[in-house]
Amino acid sequence: MNKLKLGLVFILITAGIVGFIVLEDSPTVVRILSILVGFILAGVVAKFTIQGQEFYTFFRESVEETKKVVWPSRKEALQTSGVVFAFVIAMALFLWFIDAALMSLVKLLMDQNV
Repeated sequence: MNKLKLGLVFILITAGIVGFIVLEDSPTVVRILSILVGFILAGVVAKFTIQGQEFYTFFRESVEETKKVVWPSRKEALQTSGVVFAFVIAMALFLWFIDAALMSLVKLLMDQNV
């Protein structure tokens, strides 16, 4: 029974997309509604599959976990961003120096004017 439901989900999604293509002469709103109806109906059917129920449980638990997250304050976020920005600048300068040094070395080894 679960496989039949999953097959129906696939058919509904495909029907929404095919409807979008077939209705190419219709207004854009009708075409987009075709896709939305297909996906919404597929979502409703998918909710009653084993995988759909597991996904719903996972989604609910994920929402609960995000409520437990402690977000940084504005000051902490700005300080962290500043450290990241400084590190990026330092690495860019370091890599530029290494690139210039290696280029000079290659030119020296190839007997080109430095």
